[in-house]
Amino acid sequence: MPHLNTESLVPPDPSSTAGWRAPRAGAPVRGQVTVPASKSLTNRYLLLAALAEGPSVVVNPLHSRDSRLMLQALQSLGATIEHLQDWQGTGEDAVRVTPLPAQLRSGEAMVDCGLAGTVMRFLPAVAALTGLRTAFDGDPEARVRPMGAVLEGLGALGAEITAEDTAGSAAIEYLPFTVHAPEGISGGDITIDASASSQFVSGLLLAAPRFAQGLTLHHSGTQVPSLEHVEMTLSVLDELGVEVSSESPYTWRVEPGPIPAFTVRVEPDLSNAGPFLCAAVVTAGEVTMRGWPKRSTQIGRRWIQLLRDFGAEVSTAQEAGGDTLTLTVRGPEKIVSPGTVDGTAELTPTVAALAALAEGETKFTSVQHLRGHETDRIAALVAEIRRLGGGIEETDDGFRIFSPVTHGGMVKSYADHRMATFGAVLGLALDAVTVEDISCTSKTMPDFPAMWLKLVRGEAADTAGVGDFAS
Repeated sequence: MPHLNTESLVPPDPSSTAGWRAPRAGAPVRGQVTVPASKSLTNRYLLLAALAEGPSVVVNPLHSRDSRLMLQALQSLGATIEHLQDWQGTGEDAVRVTPLPAQLRSGEAMVDCGLAGTVMRFLPAVAALTGLRTAFDGDPEARVRPMGAVLEGLGALGAEITAEDTAGSAAIEYLPFTVHAPEGISGGDITIDASASSQFVSGLLLAAPRFAQGLTLHHSGTQVPSLEHVEMTLSVLDELGVEVSSESPYTWRVEPGPIPAFTVRVEPDLSNAGPFLCAAVVTAGEVTMRGWPKRSTQIGRRWIQLLRDFGAEVSTAQEAGGDTLTLTVRGPEKIVSPGTVDGTAELTPTVAALAALAEGETKFTSVQHLRGHETDRIAALVAEIRRLGGGIEETDDGFRIFSPVTHGGMVKSYADHRMATFGAVLGLALDAVTVEDISCTSKTMPDFPAMWLKLVRGEAADTAGVGDFAS
């Protein structure tokens, strides 16, 4: 069991949120963790269950604030939610979703988006299918996240988008706003600019089977960030029996038709796996994870190569059943920069923690869209790495880290779960790193502080099935 620096333990009360002292590992971290369920897949399946022909069951959903907000929003729009324990004797939790009424309705609804991009960008199109006048709002930080493209697309399809503080015909770009389509959405052929987020594309495609004409969606820009998430959306739709196609780059077609009732098990969240895997890299330790999918549309599948790029040894072993692997990461004696890291999307803050501890310069490219995430993640990373003595500068499409961090200190979290876990990874290698607000990890991992401490102490860190949707 690795020695733990007792001066950097988390507070005795694991629910404490202010000034969380990140534990430093005094020896290589060694342990086994269970990968949690995917947030991206959980919220896609929950949404599609609300649009299906009959009750559907989502097994092993992620328990987090984002998924709870999705369920609450679907209930507000008319779905019925049942929480099921020990699904068919498997020991896994599940959620049964009875879908939204098929007929248009009058009335009003309210959707609290919190800080969840999958709620604020996926559900406006679903709301437009109900006939309800639906008001959307969220956390203060959510009010600066770009929304314009998905609202522009809905407007082109006939939905009325309004906001109290928007005068005249000015485009509505941010929360809060109201969506109303009393005649529903017929669908058709539209063009949007999704350069700021792939969620603009997914938010329209996911609801498109319920459009009378389906949807042909064109992207007018030169790139779509996190294109893997669009591929995930298409894959999920296809898996559930929806006819989808993409005959040319940046053009997607969803045919109209019913979504059959379904039962599906959510695969692990490979993005959330990142900090735990990086613990092995940062401390020259060894971390093992079971249940890694052999095939996945998640961008987190890139961790295997990314960790190798920073000098780690990564191996896999086949598990019983054939669809999953046991992944083992062994950290190097010295972290060495790969030089350039391209298009890492939501993985970027965690990868940046490795780069901030590595020898050599690391340039991050094609991540400019991170300026519109939970916070401006590029500005946040620049500020926090400089705060800890590292050399970093912003570039047009990302940033470059040219000298490593040198000392501990406060890491601001910006209400962003990825920035909080970024601080935790750095805390393994630096004295006295304090994360400003670790509670923001509840967005995707409610029990992160306890899980992290268990791993650093050398105990089993089970990250699956934590939290409670209904809490």
